[in-house]
Amino acid sequence: MADDLTYGTDASRFVGAGIDYAQTRPFAYGDNVRSIDWKVTARTGRFHVKEYEATKRSPLFVLVDTSASMALSSLGPGRPSKHDLAVWLGAALALVGLRRRSPVSILSCGERDTGAEGAPTLSTGRVWRRIEQLRAPSRNEATTLSRQVVRVESLALHTSMVIVLSDMHEAGAVEAIKRLGQRHDAMVIQLRDPAEDAPLRAGFVRAQEAETGREFMLPRGGLRGDDLRAQLVGAGVDHLLLRTDEPAIPAVRRMLALRGGGGRRGAR
Repeated sequence: MADDLTYGTDASRFVGAGIDYAQTRPFAYGDNVRSIDWKVTARTGRFHVKEYEATKRSPLFVLVDTSASMALSSLGPGRPSKHDLAVWLGAALALVGLRRRSPVSILSCGERDTGAEGAPTLSTGRVWRRIEQLRAPSRNEATTLSRQVVRVESLALHTSMVIVLSDMHEAGAVEAIKRLGQRHDAMVIQLRDPAEDAPLRAGFVRAQEAETGREFMLPRGGLRGDDLRAQLVGAGVDHLLLRTDEPAIPAVRRMLALRGGGGRRGAR
């Protein structure tokens, strides 16, 4: 799966060889002839060489929502819930980052105790231990998505890639992610169960939020993510709406291909 999700063809500014062009300067004694900039040399009549910044990799932060609403599954035994799909994709994306030698951090966006450690690491063992802590679903865990997004801002010392895997049920999370996207390359993969899209056989239904207990009125058409997608894409944050009854890999690969075309995209 990690091979299928490789970032090798993604043209994002945070993906590539890891060497950034800095400047061209006149040739000096001792410079490597392989670094000669032949175009500038031909134009000026004097030898010039290219200089590059130090090799680097952008850190990858994967935020996995483990709150109670993520445990919802209407597909029956043996079929994935939103939580299952989020952990599965989070693990695959983390493996992609490690194979590219990018430091990886996986954070839970629920109340479970996963320790204070959160800084990106190249240690495969640490990453897998964090994934193991996320595997068990919870039906009584409140969401901490907004809080973890703010935490990433303090942990990310350099411009980073941030991927959020959540059903986006927390009020205020969109604004926090939009602020994050002003500095970092951010992407939201919104998980949705088919039951959340099904038309309701009533004008309105009184519903209750799993994490907070907050009651609200749900219209006949059910939940919609169009407004959320428009807000995120308009703020420069990529968005993918992924249903648990649809194949995950083709949708994610298609999203990464769209990112490679430049700009910010929203996909369903």
